Amino acid sequence: MSHKRTLLTAVTLIGIGVVFGVVLMSTFGTNALQKAFAADANLGAVQPPVTMPPLVQALDNQFSAVAEAVKGSVVYINVKGKPAKSSQRLPQEFFRFFGPDFEEQDPGYAPEGAGSGVFVTADGYIVTNNHVVENAKEDGITVTTTDQKEHKATLIGRDPLTDLAVIKIDGNFTPAHFADINNLRVGQWVMAVGSPLGLRSTITAGIVSALGRGIGIVGTNQRTFERNRYAVENFIQTDAAINPGNSGGGLFDLNGSLVGINTAIASQSGVNAGYGFAIPIDMVKSVVLDLMDDGKIERGYIGIEITTVDETVAKATGLDKVQGVSVHKVVKGGAAAQAGIEVGDVILEVDGKAVNTSNDLQNQIVLRRAGDKVNLSVWRNGKKITKAVVLKALDENNNFTDASTGSSNNESSREPITFKSLGFTASALTARQKEDYGVDGGVIITNVDPRGMVARRGLTADNVIIRADGKTVKSPSDLQKILSSKSKGDGVLLVLKDKEGSKLAVSIEIPEEKS
Repeated sequence: MSHKRTLLTAVTLIGIGVVFGVVLMSTFGTNALQKAFAADANLGAVQPPVTMPPLVQALDNQFSAVAEAVKGSVVYINVKGKPAKSSQRLPQEFFRFFGPDFEEQDPGYAPEGAGSGVFVTADGYIVTNNHVVENAKEDGITVTTTDQKEHKATLIGRDPLTDLAVIKIDGNFTPAHFADINNLRVGQWVMAVGSPLGLRSTITAGIVSALGRGIGIVGTNQRTFERNRYAVENFIQTDAAINPGNSGGGLFDLNGSLVGINTAIASQSGVNAGYGFAIPIDMVKSVVLDLMDDGKIERGYIGIEITTVDETVAKATGLDKVQGVSVHKVVKGGAAAQAGIEVGDVILEVDGKAVNTSNDLQNQIVLRRAGDKVNLSVWRNGKKITKAVVLKALDENNNFTDASTGSSNNESSREPITFKSLGFTASALTARQKEDYGVDGGVIITNVDPRGMVARRGLTADNVIIRADGKTVKSPSDLQKILSSKSKGDGVLLVLKDKEGSKLAVSIEIPEEKS
């Protein structure tokens, strides 16, 4: 009985406590209790330690406004690839630039990858990178828009030489606004938008680190790393974080205008290391319009191979400063050959616009089409001349040979001469060699020191020197006389022919010892 009375008493006390608690909460309210606990805790400072200046607040608001305005123009792209025919192990060099956007798979397994894209029209045309969609199987491209809806995409066209492609989905969307690339400056704020590492609608910010970058990755075979000589690069470099999956996404300025398409990273780990690269919007616009028109590019070509002028080339050609691009090879019957462009010429301007690097010239020509005429300002033999060139299509410019050979029936001594300080040996040509190379005179390079100066300048054995410093070379002794007449530090332009009949231009600098 005593036990039952104790249990009853306990239950009664608990009931009274619950009723009292309800009354207390009703009387004081939860807010009063929260305030009491907050007062006791004293968590955090009463006010922020710094007041944001109005200009900084405005910039902060601008970043947020741009992020909100542009994210609807950028999409996530999922790609199902064609089944691998063999084990496809990509070299590490590939990941240094493009990142592991695609998984490596065993033979017979269909790889799957991801990237980003940007709407360029309201009716669903999207620009992305060629390397994102180039191996997609039929009906293997799926686009996810910011409302999380999935759309099957159609591949409209690809351009491997600029790493751009166009796909399309049906619907009504918000296209990006294109910036004026001429207003873009180093140091300017930019925002990268895309889906890195599968994190959709990710926005990062940074500045334009450099313009006109070439990194030698576009047009490069992913496995052999052989590069197509017609590939074009003129990248915007940025430190805005770009990671795998960002490929094909947009780089925007603080007006919310598209300045470029994110394409590559430079990293040892395959993720962002502070070096991202985007294709400039002027190139994007030109390529996209062609791909939308008929799915291919009718690009115009000058028909030359070029190298950026350095100090040695400037000395050899008599330029008063380092500028322009040197013509290294000329296509026989091509646009340049027909216009009178010669190996060893230095191109200074295109239609009055200065050319300072190979990328500059390529970027200006890539915006034009076959049949367009360009006026080239050319430096030749100490004079500036103008040549009008009508651009040709690629299939009209596909054999690198030269129309002129230089001729001479006279030979001096046939004894080989070794130019030790330059690092090569030159010998007289045999009758068979003259026939093979299609020349009447010159000297053949029979040995090149791989550690020597001319090797570093690109000179190789089995090339034939036909001119040096603008003078015809008939024998090794001729070459020796020409080089011996120069002073230390002078530049000398050598014109050569290789076994394929292509004419080359190589500039060298005279060292202390000349033979």
